[in-house]
Amino acid sequence: MTDLKARVLDKKLTPFERITLLMSLLRSPEGCAWDRKQTHKSLLPYLIEEAYEVVEVIESGRYEDLREELGDLLCQVVFHAQLASERGDFDINDSINLLVDKLIQRHPHVFGEKRKLSPQQVRDQWELIKTRNVDEKTVLSGLPRSMPALTMAFRIGEKAGGVGFDWNNPVEVLQKIDEEILEIKQELERSPGKNKESLTNEIGDLLFATASLARKLDIEPETALRTALGKFRKRFEKLEKRVVASGGGFDDYTLVELENIWQQVKKE
Repeated sequence: MTDLKARVLDKKLTPFERITLLMSLLRSPEGCAWDRKQTHKSLLPYLIEEAYEVVEVIESGRYEDLREELGDLLCQVVFHAQLASERGDFDINDSINLLVDKLIQRHPHVFGEKRKLSPQQVRDQWELIKTRNVDEKTVLSGLPRSMPALTMAFRIGEKAGGVGFDWNNPVEVLQKIDEEILEIKQELERSPGKNKESLTNEIGDLLFATASLARKLDIEPETALRTALGKFRKRFEKLEKRVVASGGGFDDYTLVELENIWQQVKKE
């Protein structure tokens, strides 16, 4: 047995030492052909998948599975750090030290003058500190364009609000939503369904305002939408079963009849 293998199997080492050594072993000539073949880009689907699996177990309340899913996500982080280390760019400890320094800098109420701040005040302080960082090009820096649009809408509003550009309360956001709905109605009256570009812009504004309302109510809009979709899916499947059980199909029912079944399912 090689020295590297023996160290990976040595349970006297810390778990973190073992995972970093294991990743180094898997990438070595005596390791695994699949692991050696991987690149930062080829690993992206797995990174995204593992992150969503963590989201799923948390949203479903399956906390007994969280330990395993966090480990799987950590594997992806260590894998990317190993690739960078092989190029001589940095290693996982560099990433951790950078993170620790950043967290210390952004918690002056803990590491500087002790102050009691509310969660929202901490959030706003975080964004203000980021704007003073020379590495941050704009207030909205750090938001990847590939992130889900609803989550991005929430985070953009959060970042802008952190520097004072925000509505004062949820009621003001509701007024903005009413305004956006009115603009959609006006656009439909001008040219019913024909001006796709204008309607796309107006609906985008409405969705952005809705995400802002969720933020002002301390609700994560992506989670709210997932919950709504899950609820709709369960109800629709029950409706579908009743249609199938009748021996017919959806085309045998009027919209009014389907709505009546839907309302029965909702009551149940």
